[in-house]
Amino acid sequence: MRSELIDVGTGSREVVFDLTSRCEQFVTAEAHQAQGDGLLHVFVPHATAGIAILETGAGSDTDLIAVLEKLLPRDFGWQHRHGTPGHGRDHVLPALIPPYASVPVLDGRLMLGTWQSICLVDTNVDNPQRQVRLSWLPG
Repeated sequence: MRSELIDVGTGSREVVFDLTSRCEQFVTAEAHQAQGDGLLHVFVPHATAGIAILETGAGSDTDLIAVLEKLLPRDFGWQHRHGTPGHGRDHVLPALIPPYASVPVLDGRLMLGTWQSICLVDTNVDNPQRQVRLSWLPG
C-alpha cells in the first residue's frame, strides 16, 4: 500500500471541498505502476470533519451545509464546549459523515458516477487547515 498526506486549506467558513481532481492525480500515478486496478481510500484524520461522495456545483454541497445546520444546530446545548460557540456539533459530524471513503479504481480511473465527487466536509471554522490521507491499495 502506498499512502500520501495532502494539505487542504478550508478557510474560516463551513465548506464542502471537492478533492476529486487531487484524488485522480494520486490514482493516475499509482495505477500506472500497478496495472491500473485497485482501491483508493480517502481518510481525514481530524475529529471534526468527514468525507462524502456527492454532487457538487449544482447546489447539493450548499444544501448539505444547510441540512447539517438543521440536524446539528450550533445553538444546541452541546456538552463539548471549547472553541467557537456550537463547536460541539463539529465533533458529532463524523458520526453522520464518516471520516473516510473508499472508491474502486479500474484501468486507472476512479469508478465514480457521472455526478459524483469526493469531498471533504468541514464545519469547524476554528481549523482552517486540514490534512487528508490518500491510500492506494493495488488490486
